[in-house]
Amino acid sequence: MAPSSVVLTIEKPSNFSLVEITGSKTSMFPEKEKAASPKQFTWVLLLKVHRALACLSWLATGAWTVFVAAKKRLALSEIKEEEPTNRGRLYRFIRAFVFISIVALFMEVIAHFKKWNLNLIQPLEVQGLVQWSYMAWLSFRVDYIAPLVLILSKFCIVLFLIQSLDRLFLCFGCFWIKHKKLKPEMDADAYDIEDGSSFPMVLVQIPMCNEKEVYAQSISAVCQLDWPRERLLIQVLDDSDDENVQLLIKNEVSSWNQKGVNIIYRHRFVRTGYKAGNLKSAMACDYVKDYEFVAIFDADFQPNPDFLKQTIPHFKGNPEVGLVQARWSFVNKDENLLTRLQNINLCFHFEVEQQVNGLFLEFFGFNGTAGVWRVKALEESGGWLERTTVEDMDIAVRAHLHGWKFIFLNDVKVPCELPESYEAYKKQQHRWHSGPMQLFRLCLPAIVTSKMGIWKKANLIFLFFLLRKLILPFYSFTLFCIILPLTMFIPEAELPVWVICYIPIFMSLLNILPAPKSFPFLVPYLLFENTMSVTKFSAMVSGLFQLGSAYEWVVTKKTGRSSESDLLAMAEKESKSSNQEKIQRRLSESGLEMLSKVKEQKAPHLKKKKRNRLYRKELALAFLLLTASARSLLSAHGVHFYFLLFQGLSFLVVGLDLIGEQMS
Repeated sequence: MAPSSVVLTIEKPSNFSLVEITGSKTSMFPEKEKAASPKQFTWVLLLKVHRALACLSWLATGAWTVFVAAKKRLALSEIKEEEPTNRGRLYRFIRAFVFISIVALFMEVIAHFKKWNLNLIQPLEVQGLVQWSYMAWLSFRVDYIAPLVLILSKFCIVLFLIQSLDRLFLCFGCFWIKHKKLKPEMDADAYDIEDGSSFPMVLVQIPMCNEKEVYAQSISAVCQLDWPRERLLIQVLDDSDDENVQLLIKNEVSSWNQKGVNIIYRHRFVRTGYKAGNLKSAMACDYVKDYEFVAIFDADFQPNPDFLKQTIPHFKGNPEVGLVQARWSFVNKDENLLTRLQNINLCFHFEVEQQVNGLFLEFFGFNGTAGVWRVKALEESGGWLERTTVEDMDIAVRAHLHGWKFIFLNDVKVPCELPESYEAYKKQQHRWHSGPMQLFRLCLPAIVTSKMGIWKKANLIFLFFLLRKLILPFYSFTLFCIILPLTMFIPEAELPVWVICYIPIFMSLLNILPAPKSFPFLVPYLLFENTMSVTKFSAMVSGLFQLGSAYEWVVTKKTGRSSESDLLAMAEKESKSSNQEKIQRRLSESGLEMLSKVKEQKAPHLKKKKRNRLYRKELALAFLLLTASARSLLSAHGVHFYFLLFQGLSFLVVGLDLIGEQMS
């Protein structure tokens, strides 16, 4: 055998193995071939140290950048004066909670490093006021606080599971619709194209208020609807209190009127009832009785020319149908992180909630725009009422009580805009969550005494109102923003991991399915939804108890981004075919001239710069959750620590208004 050969023999009674390694250049154990020299070892250490320092430098630079940005925001931002007395109570409660948690954390840190143990310390062995206070706190916590927190947490977990099951059933319904390819059917030959008199009379309403950025594109889109002109009337319902904006809109309406479009301009001198009052005033016109259907579009909506031909035929042969609702699509869904997260929510709302309820229950909440009503249904249901800030949901509920059925068209989409700033989105969500609670208080007696079946009453009361409008914001805020950080200081009531991690992630996955391209935003979406729970909870409480903030109506800010693309498209088309008879979607020249005059008039005046805001409740909750995460770190709670840490940072980002549109 060669000198460089090695033979290993392992013998057993039943078997044996023989391994032979030959050759001086064997590569089975390369690390044994040559011992590393001290010089090589030093270089390896230096390389690792260099990488560690580079990583630390990157982290320090990132942290410093965030700190500078936050410091600048604190210096330049204004505290959002969003809270009158009634809404300031929640902020004061959170602030007191933060102070108590910081004191508790201070005591827990001392106890942790001094290794105090209540079971090993006798009362006579207590040394100092701090140790005595800590022992008193432990005793009081176990006897009085922990049982109450356990009861509240179990109650919220039950609500959480019920709401999760409801969402799961909605998803199953959506999967069934996709699998069976179910969709509302219509008669393709409902109307004779050659005979314009066979088409029903349609009224189109565009309510708007000081929406200078988007009025032209909306009017332009509606004026291009493919419908016989003698069977169509367009009402531009302008509630603007800015005279310059009024002139711009009047001029735009006049230009389209001169092109043969049947369009009129209406302006109220007394703005009562907000949008509901505006629509109610328009429906009171004498000529409305000649129209069978009314389509409604908000100022930022741009329906396609075939919108009426895709919706109106669903009414023919279905005299019990009172509403046909189309889906929204968003022209600015990729503008920033805020719009991407909104897109996830609204895609689930239309794809799952509206579609399933429309197909199986023939009832859902009217979205306030991009829908067509049968005028008879509006009149029998009492018309538009000004009693809440959700006039669209109000008329839908009353029409449902009168036996009218609704149809939702998931494949008919109307482009519109999403709020790009957190301030606009927060105000919109406050109105959307306070209004339903106002309506619930007003409609409950009518629902109970209606002639509907028990199942429809139960669906309307328990699912439509209580579960989806009241329970969801209640448990979301209470469980994840109050109870969870509280249990870090009360380990006897600790929440299980599946409540704070597994089920929320699974439900977030279901929410993202209608918008699969948003999958990378799963974790930000989960954190942001919990962050918005404080706004939704506050709105729900104000609406339920009729507090002053429940009656606030703020028009959602629009940017009119799509109007620029429309203008470019118009110019391109005109350059190719200047003699076309088809009306191009464009801004009128006179409107542009008027806009330039307005800008010239405003030029000498110093315009107040818009700034990003600070939101006190979100900042207070950020410090509360970060304090709780520090406490969980002492107890080595892995999942709890990371959830509280990232949720606290999410509240901090939102509180500093670092999400959404950034003002220069």
